[in-house]
Amino acid sequence: MSDSEKLPQRIVKLATNMFARDTGFSGPEIHDIFADYTDELGPYAGWGGGGASRRQLFEQGLLSMTLDDQRRFLLDMCTYDGYSKYSMPSDEDIAKLRGMLLSGTTPGAMSVSDRLDELEDWEAVARSWTAALDKVVSDPEGAITATRTTLESVCKHICEERSEPYEDGWDLSRLYKAAARSMDIAPDQHSEQIIKQILSGVVTVVDGLAGMRNRLSDAHGRGKVSSRPAPRHAKLAANAGFAIAGFLIDSHVEKPKRNE
Repeated sequence: MSDSEKLPQRIVKLATNMFARDTGFSGPEIHDIFADYTDELGPYAGWGGGGASRRQLFEQGLLSMTLDDQRRFLLDMCTYDGYSKYSMPSDEDIAKLRGMLLSGTTPGAMSVSDRLDELEDWEAVARSWTAALDKVVSDPEGAITATRTTLESVCKHICEERSEPYEDGWDLSRLYKAAARSMDIAPDQHSEQIIKQILSGVVTVVDGLAGMRNRLSDAHGRGKVSSRPAPRHAKLAANAGFAIAGFLIDSHVEKPKRNE
């Protein structure tokens, strides 16, 4: 497995220290836990002494998995509530590991998180943003749904704070156009061709995300034969959706309201 297909060493080191050093699991427990994800470790063979250390076992099991499975495993460990011989890691370490794992899957999300703290009463956006991040690897269908929900919530918040009328039944495309128009970032509100082209591309991506959610997410029932998104599809949707959400929020924060 190449370095590009593995978690960064800083994440591996942090996780190993958390779950196989002063806190975390015993050697037999490490074998049992990894058995649900990989056959690499096999049955525990260290009862007579002389076997691999807990740190070695943990890294061996972790690095035997694909990149997506490594992230899924560590995110599962962050919410582990079963028995362990040693105390579980601190909440601070858990939060640090989760942040490193989630930002690595969807860097576009950072453009949203950097601005959310500046806005009051945007809890609905923060909740759907977190849900999308949590599900990118473990639940691709749910991640696509949560990404669209994030964009819808951003558009509605902007419309409300800029006194732009909208209806709850509007689809994402219509909500986006209303929010964009309230901030003068709709394509037809610009005369510079390159700006119009870029903003028209954003509209196209929004329409694509709406269609992706309708066809590939968990928002609707499925027949016997239907396409299911892989984590890479969820990453594409989340990164694109968050980039657009970040652009909308940046515009909302930086551009004065029309009545000001």
